[in-house]
Order: sequence, then structure tokens, then C-alpha cells
Amino acid sequence: MNNKEAVKDPFEEKISNLKSEDLRKALQIFKEKINYDYAAFLNTCVHCGLCAESCHYHLTYKDLKSLPAYKLNLVIKVFKKNFSQTGKRISRWVGAEELNHHVVKEWIDSLFGRCTLCGRCALNCTMGINIPYIIRTGRSALAAIDLVPPGLQSTVDTALRSGNNMGIPKEDWLETIEWLEEELQQDVSDSKARLPLDEKGAGMLYTINPREAMFFPLSISAAGKIFYAAGESWTFSSDYYDVTNYGLYSGDDEAAGIMSEHLIMSMKKLRCHTLVLAECGHGFNSNRWEAPEWLSRKYGFEVKSILQIVADYIRVGRIDLDPSRNKKIVTLHDPCNLVRLGGIVEEQRYILKHATANFVEMTPNREKNYCCGGGGGQLAMTLFTERRLKVGKIKADQIRSTGAKVVATPCHNCIDQLMELNKHYKLGVEIKTVCEIAADALVINKKKTNTFHSLLSS
Repeated sequence: MNNKEAVKDPFEEKISNLKSEDLRKALQIFKEKINYDYAAFLNTCVHCGLCAESCHYHLTYKDLKSLPAYKLNLVIKVFKKNFSQTGKRISRWVGAEELNHHVVKEWIDSLFGRCTLCGRCALNCTMGINIPYIIRTGRSALAAIDLVPPGLQSTVDTALRSGNNMGIPKEDWLETIEWLEEELQQDVSDSKARLPLDEKGAGMLYTINPREAMFFPLSISAAGKIFYAAGESWTFSSDYYDVTNYGLYSGDDEAAGIMSEHLIMSMKKLRCHTLVLAECGHGFNSNRWEAPEWLSRKYGFEVKSILQIVADYIRVGRIDLDPSRNKKIVTLHDPCNLVRLGGIVEEQRYILKHATANFVEMTPNREKNYCCGGGGGQLAMTLFTERRLKVGKIKADQIRSTGAKVVATPCHNCIDQLMELNKHYKLGVEIKTVCEIAADALVINKKKTNTFHSLLSS
């Protein structure tokens, strides 16, 4: 890294003031998250280097510190020193190291600043090591001693305090829905079209990324228009509606569990049977897969991505799309948490192939697609902004090579990063969600819509 790219460390004073009890607390959290299976992982890395070509940080910087194996080894060294007999007895021989002030500083720079937890390294690991989990475990240890980068921690704190990560007051949320409902009624020429709020007994509770309400209201309108065309029984919650969960990124399982619990509270209050998650990669991974672990219990309801819902609408004929309404070349960016880590791979492609006249894939794509650089909480950590934009060049080059004029991505974190890359690398493309593109292609069939409304009401 050159001098221009060097970043100032706001943790310097905190690190220097760390006491021995702080370090013991971090180690205790670390130990609690490493079961026998993961302990085995920590002893199986053979340093083959195959993970190097998987990581957008290493491909960009070509330095040792950006190697996934190097980042993994930062954690392994501490594990060996504290939780293995050989590490305690012959530390220098096996590369074991105490968790001290120097190591803490390196953990912050590497585990937070050089990783998006995208999982691409694990996909290519010959030993099958879950590298993102191990790195997040290190983040958890840092979170336990208040050493999460300020922007990321602030996002978590705001969500815990206000119920959504943008701190939107309830009255503002209600006003937003009110005027968006009026626009929907005009758009579909139906004064009865609704964006329902707190409708008890509705089939689906639809959650959003609060950035939609603040900056991207078209995303909300698109989902509402699709639900209207499908004659769906659904509702928003006036209280807890935030699909995002930055506790996944900070490593704070307690905070993450509270945020997911908020959505469960809305489900119980409104008596819905399906929790539908908006286009948010980490929101899907958090609330579909991780939350039951954080909360130590199963859900009593279904959890689905909006992409699964819309793809099903198309398959069974509940909505009609005219692909000629989207004539520009469209490509798709695969969010890591949704695709590689979440298992939602083909639904977005199915939708786009029915909603666009000219869909092209990036190379590579699906599970092997590169991270855009905005995941892992990077967008919230201004400390690493220059680094984030630099590693995003790989994604920018992918987009440029497709010749696409529109980039679709089912994740607002990815949208934010892609918008910055679009400007920074002068790509000249539009960035849209998949549902926005589907809504643009919708052919409203009032007779069909009314039929589905009647069936759901009976």
C-alpha cells in the first residue's frame, strides 16, 4: 500500500488503553464460537495458496496481507497460543501468538478492512475451511471489547435504538407509504390499489431496506405494483420492517439476534404466515439462515426472498410481463450473501429472462461471481473507503465487458457500491433492482388481478 492509501487508525488510543481483562474477554468470546469442528478447521490449512486467486483484495493488491490464508492465520496463531498444548509450550515453533495490542490492531485492519466475508475463498479452499466464519469469529472477539469500526457500530446502534438502521421516525415511514400508495393508484389507474400497513391476518409481511424509504422509493413502489398485479394478500408493518442486520457484519451475535427478533415480533403481531425479505443480500442470509442460530430456536413461519415470490408469480401466471418494455442490454450482479451464501441463484435470472429483451451474464457468474466490494460492512466503514473503491475495479471491469447499459442486482448494499463504482470508473450504466425491472415490464390485467383478490378473500 502506498502512502496515499494509508489509513488513519481511530482505534489507536483504544488499543493502547486495552487492559488484560479486555483481552481475556475477547478470548472468551472467541473460544465460545469455536466448537470442535471449527477447531479442526483451524488445524487443516495447508497453505496451498489457491484461495489467493479467489479474493478480490489479493487480486487487486497482490500483497501478503490480502491473502485469505494470511487473514485466517492471524486467527489461527491466537487459537494455537491459547487453546492448544503445542502452542502453549512451543509457541515459536508452531507460530502461536498471544492476543496483544499489536495483534488486535492487525486484526482490525485485516478482518474488518481487508475482507467482505464474501465466501469466495471458502468455495475454492481445497480443505473446505469456512474462512468467512473464522474471520467473523475474530470480528466477534473485537466487538466484545468495543473495537468495531465506528461507522459499522453506529449502524448497529441506530438499528437497536430506533428499530431501523436509518433511524427513520415512525411518522415519516407512515407518510412515505401514504404518498407512495397515491402514486401506485395513479400508476395502475385504480383508486383501490393499496400499500397496506398493519393488516392483521395478511398472508405475507414484506420487509424492506430502510434506504428504500429514504433514497430509493421506486423499489417500494415496484414491489407494491407486483403484489397488486398478483392480487396478493400482504402488508407492511408500521413498527419493525427493516430487513437489514449489520450485526452479521460486526460479529455481535446478541445485537444480530435482537434485530431479527424485531421481525418475529411483527410477524406475531400481524399474524402473517410468510416473512418476505426484500432485495437485500445480507438481510436474506441473516434472517433466513443465521437468525435461528442467534436465537437458538426455529421459526414458526416461512421465510422467503421476494425473488422467490416473483419468480413463482411468473411460473403460475399470476403476473404477465412484456420483455419488450426493457429493451436495453441488462446484466446481473450476484450478491454474495444471497447467491454464494444464501442459495438464491436462478430465481433472479428467471425473472430477468422474462422481463428483459436482452439479458447477458457477467463472467464469472452465479456462485463464482466476484464480490462488488461493498459487503461485509465495508460501505459503513469510511476508514476503508479508498480500499473499497480500488478492489471494486474487478466488478467494474466485469460490467464493462458485458456491454450492458443496465445492471440489475437484488441488493441495496450492492446498489450503493455499484453506484459509486459507476461514477468512479465512468461506466455509464443504470443500476436497478430486479423487481424494478420486473415492474417496468408488468402488463396489468385488471380481470386477473380481481380474480386473485377474490380467491384470496374467500
